[in-house]
Amino acid sequence: MGVANNITAVLNFVTFLCSIPIIAVGIWLAQQPDNGCIHLLRWPVVLLGFLVHLVSLAGFVGAYCNKETLLAFYLCCMAIVIGLLLILLVFAFIVTRPDGSYGVPGRGYQDYRLDGYSSWLTNHVVDSKSWTKIRACLADTDVCPKLTQQFITADQFFATHLSPLHSGCCKPPTLCGYTFVNPMLWTNPVNPAGDLDCNQWSNDQTQLCYNCNSCKAGLLGNFKERKANIILIVEVVVLIWVYITACSAFKNAQTEDLFFNRYKQGWT
Repeated sequence: MGVANNITAVLNFVTFLCSIPIIAVGIWLAQQPDNGCIHLLRWPVVLLGFLVHLVSLAGFVGAYCNKETLLAFYLCCMAIVIGLLLILLVFAFIVTRPDGSYGVPGRGYQDYRLDGYSSWLTNHVVDSKSWTKIRACLADTDVCPKLTQQFITADQFFATHLSPLHSGCCKPPTLCGYTFVNPMLWTNPVNPAGDLDCNQWSNDQTQLCYNCNSCKAGLLGNFKERKANIILIVEVVVLIWVYITACSAFKNAQTEDLFFNRYKQGWT
């Protein structure tokens, strides 16, 4: 077995092992309140982990056993995976680049508006048809209730950096001028006409701002903060590096087969 084959086998074995924590992280992400409530975004990391797992296994066996056919199959699959990841990377960059967050004077957190995000995200993730289910799912989680255990005074709450989901769904927009009682109880809006969401806020813990556009924006902001693009970039770079080495191993396998056949024919 050639040096390139050894390197390819080792790299694919490492990739094979690394796919296990990728799958574990994907399962963890799928259980998070925001991802768990969006079926479109629920399992992509898990599926990616399984795909890398299977392709790496094929590459390892092909390189270690010097199986030219299996290496060829592995290279085809790897090229498809890399191509899909590149397409996904470009697509993810385009749809997540717009940002609906805006700063709030005197606050450690930001507020969020829905019109700041791409039309694809708003039409396919938080459209009116799917929001009813997402809203009910969020209301069943502890996303907002756990804030009451973390913050007691208004100063503590206003100074903290809230996640987009907490900021958009668990409190009314700041410009409405509601008075803080606790993180889930706000009274007497000063500017009820300041935003359409101002009249959507409810102190009912099953309602809060789950009907607000700011909650939809916060959900998209939470997805944007996961830095999925960085994960994809690292994944593509690693796979391209492994793929180039595997191509060298495949050429070595062809050369060794050709040399063996000619050597054998010379002695017959």
